[in-house]
Amino acid sequence: MRTTTLGAHGPSVGVVGLGCMGMTHAYDLDTPRDDATSIAVIHQAIDLGVTLIDTADVYGPYTNEELVGRALAGGWRDRAVLATKVGLVSGQRPAAGTANTSPGVGRDGRPGHIRASIDASLRRLGTDHVDLYQLHRVDPEVPLEETWGAMAEVVAAGKARAIGLSEVTVDEIRRAQSVHPVASVQSELSLWTRDPLAEVLPYCAGKGIAFLPFSPLGRGFLAGRFTSADQLQDNDFRRGLPRFQQDTLRANLAIVDRVRAIADRLGASPARVALAWVLAQGGHVIPIPGTKTPKYLVDNVGAADLTLDAADLAELDTLPAPEGARY
Repeated sequence: MRTTTLGAHGPSVGVVGLGCMGMTHAYDLDTPRDDATSIAVIHQAIDLGVTLIDTADVYGPYTNEELVGRALAGGWRDRAVLATKVGLVSGQRPAAGTANTSPGVGRDGRPGHIRASIDASLRRLGTDHVDLYQLHRVDPEVPLEETWGAMAEVVAAGKARAIGLSEVTVDEIRRAQSVHPVASVQSELSLWTRDPLAEVLPYCAGKGIAFLPFSPLGRGFLAGRFTSADQLQDNDFRRGLPRFQQDTLRANLAIVDRVRAIADRLGASPARVALAWVLAQGGHVIPIPGTKTPKYLVDNVGAADLTLDAADLAELDTLPAPEGARY
């Protein structure tokens, strides 16, 4: 796979990463977990050059890091660029004005929480350091400078090589930078979520900050995998999202139809086209599509070799806005 660097001074990584959340958390929860297949997918990803492996302590909670830790045992850790996150806590009421998190998930940016959480994450991951430690969300009850100072302490202690932010504004990035360099920003970016294109993504490009799009396939929707909300299991996280309600989902199929038409013309899958569009947004952009299926992993990896010409990109840029908010 083609490679890029994780920020101006970071390690080399494949241009497509792997998000591991869905292996234990949020999606398809009525289906028994298949950890053996998930571990095989992580190994296959690394063999294919997908070296950035992303998890978080809140996924499960904790079970995702445990799974990733088992997958990276026995020499695999040395081949991976390992990223995890801190700052979201399961079982708490979200703070006022912080709707962009899952129900039942609160925020904790207290320095003491950061210090304790990195040690717990390292134990679960079976490693003495992570390559990237990310603040999952800014806690509105704690000054960002205090939280980021604790994150910087993690780097000084050798427990993380670099630190990043998630779902932040340019002003928040600047505030963090005044304390310690920001290596990466992780936010949702896809053909139906383009908010970062206006300010955050170009700011990151100008400052040598990697941009890591999560849900680059619209939580599977842009890959053409859903035509009805009834296809989602009862306790699937997506059931509660506005864009996956029956009426809005039906309206949003117009986006998928347009993507599929381009994919058919190029002899590719809709997923590859959607990911190739994300990759085309800049060399500092490293999408982390999630999958626990070998077939979908191979399809996602193929996006690195799919070149969209100016006409393709222009057509994708004119897709209609989606119906429904993200959260």
